[in-house]
Formats: sequence, structure tokens, C-alpha cells
Amino acid sequence: MPELPDIVVYIEALQARILNEQLEGVGIASPFVLRSVAPAPATLVGKRVVSLRRLGKQIVLGFEGDYFLILHLMIAGRLQWRESRARLSGKTALAALDFSSGTLILTEAGSKKRASLHVVEGVKALETFNRHALEVLDSDLDSFAAVLHRENHTLKRSLTDPRLFSGIGNAYSDEILHHARLSPMKQTAKLSEDETRRLWTSTRTVLSDWVALLRNQADGEFPTKVTAFRPEMAVHGRYGKPCPRCGAPVQRIVYAENECNYCAQCQTEGRLLADRAMSRLLKEDWPRSLDEMEKHFESRRS
Repeated sequence: MPELPDIVVYIEALQARILNEQLEGVGIASPFVLRSVAPAPATLVGKRVVSLRRLGKQIVLGFEGDYFLILHLMIAGRLQWRESRARLSGKTALAALDFSSGTLILTEAGSKKRASLHVVEGVKALETFNRHALEVLDSDLDSFAAVLHRENHTLKRSLTDPRLFSGIGNAYSDEILHHARLSPMKQTAKLSEDETRRLWTSTRTVLSDWVALLRNQADGEFPTKVTAFRPEMAVHGRYGKPCPRCGAPVQRIVYAENECNYCAQCQTEGRLLADRAMSRLLKEDWPRSLDEMEKHFESRRS
């Protein structure tokens, strides 16, 4: 799922291409993507884009007349920039917005269609999409701590809760927790003041660094390689590969459709967190530490 750094770079690319441009046409290839009834998307045709902003992981295009188009890419939704009046073709193409400068196409890979498009009129209607989560890059330590300790959850859950923190998902939460050297399963209620400060600093550092990196990689072009798995990442999507800090193999916890990646050496004092799938398979043989895991695999090799 595109998260804060990806969305920021998307918006910057759109600002350079469609801000103050008039919408010339709207095409909807898959009716499920349009989740609102009125006003109709055709209402926006002939109106200029006067603003672009991010609401959590959503992209908001503001039009003349106090109209707004809200794009939520969800997990597999992506944006493409094509020549003006480009045709909607292929199974992944969902919608197109035509401008004189080019055509913005919304695509979504896979069979689970979750990406959405809403058209609303008025700031009050737009406000219903705002969860008022904390924008960490604009926050101070006190406001961050207040939100973090509002509810007692694991750090992984709290960082990815869209009601608490804006724009952070599965990928960058892994990177943040690794940078902060904190266990993803540690309860927020058990964080010390130093750990809370460390997490705040790491969150701001990781998000800022990734915005800068993705901006540099785009180099003024429209971003085309938006993915949750990047070779520059420290732990996310790198199960079994060496931690760039200590060299220990990156571990994972599998849950639902996601997995949490972490370094046991850097984040959990060498302890392996119980993985639901592997724990069920190995039962009492499930290793509790990196040393036990190494002995387990050595015995299997011998």
C-alpha cells in the first residue's frame, strides 16, 4: 500500500502537471471504483484543479466550486501519467482524468478491488474523510507521546492505526521500529520516556529520509515504481536476509495478509517473536532465540 512518502511524491508530481489545469474529461472503466453517487464525476469537467493535498493515505484533488475528488489507492492501486486523451485499456485500468497536459490513470492489480474514488461537494463533506490522525512530521514530542499513549497497543498496531498516526502502514512501520531498535510487539504502556523520544525521532527521520529518497529517484518524472518492497529497506520484505546494522537474519511474524519484519538482535534482545504459522507447525520445537534457531537448523542439516 502506498504510504506517506509515496503519496507525498505522487502529489508533488501531480502538482507539476495538473495544478491550475482544467479537467477535460472523466472515464470510469470499472463502476465499483466510484463509491459516491452525487455529485457525479462529470460535474468536475470544465473545472480547474486549485489544490492537492494528502489525507492520511488518500490523495485529494480540489476543484473550483468547492468540489473534491478523493483517491484511495489501498493496497494495489497505482497512478500512471500518460499522454493527453490516453485510452483506458487493460484489466487493471479503473478510471482516467483527462487534462490538456496529459491523462491521469488509476490502476489496480489483482482480483481484490479495493481502490476507491469519491466525489464530494464542500469542505464539510470532505471532512468526513479526515480521521484527524497526527501528522508526525509536523508534531512535537509531547503531541506524539500523547497520541501514542492514548491507547495501549503493540507499537506495530499503534503506528499503523489510521486514527492515531497519519500515513504510516505496514512497510514504513517496520523500518521505523528497526531504526528505533524497538520490538514491534512492545506495548505502548510499557515504553519509557527515552524509548518514546527515540520512536518519535525515528519516525520523523525514516519518513523524511524516504520522502527525500523517492523524490530523488523520481527526478522530476512521474513515479512509476511505487512499491512496498524496496532494496534500500532495512528489514521490510527482507525475511532471512542480513540486517544492515548487525548482520543477523531478518525475522518475520505472519498475520492475516501481512507480515511484520524485524531484527531479533537489534530489536528484541535476540528473542524470536512467535510466528503464528511456524509456531503451529513446529509447536514445542519453535526456537525462542537466534541461538536456538541456529541450533535447530544445524540439527536438521546433520
